[in-house]
Amino acid sequence: MAQASRRDSEAQAKASAIAKAKAIAPDLAVRIGSTPRTAFRGDPDVFGRLVADHDRHRALLAMIEETQGASATRRKLFEELVHELKAHAAAEEQALWSSVLRDPQTTDFARHAISEHKEIEDMLADLAARDMSSSGWLRRFAGLKEEYLHHIREEEQEQFVAAEKRLSEHDLLHMRQVFELRKKAEKADAQVERKIKLKS
Repeated sequence: MAQASRRDSEAQAKASAIAKAKAIAPDLAVRIGSTPRTAFRGDPDVFGRLVADHDRHRALLAMIEETQGASATRRKLFEELVHELKAHAAAEEQALWSSVLRDPQTTDFARHAISEHKEIEDMLADLAARDMSSSGWLRRFAGLKEEYLHHIREEEQEQFVAAEKRLSEHDLLHMRQVFELRKKAEKADAQVERKIKLKS
């Protein structure tokens, strides 16, 4: 019975996250497929909130793939994705990774997560600077999607699990207080930057 209730909670959390993305473009299909198993999906606490954001991001990525050319819908979805990813990363860094960095046992994967946030932000700026109607844009977008899905899979299955074991009750309280507040403020301030990423 408890396991069935847990599955229902997970399914509801995922459906709610997808519905938030779908509200941007209700006519588009959302094909996110299966998602990695995580102990946090459907959890009302902060790690569950982070995973709910990830599911929304998965839906936005899938919806962008359903669009054509430089359409108004593609532009609107991409702008929402940029604002969401930037706000989520900044709030996550302030709420979670700032605490995790203080612990020598978890510093390395906190640094890894933060460096991936920067990589993803650079990829978004590169995409924003390019012609959305070109086939090259879609190839670059596919690269962003692959990078982001890899990043959040690592967070959900490894980094959050390790962090939760090491965080104190005080740390968790800080996370609860900071994440939602910071995400809202960061999203309001987020800008779509346009900068071609030169190959290194």
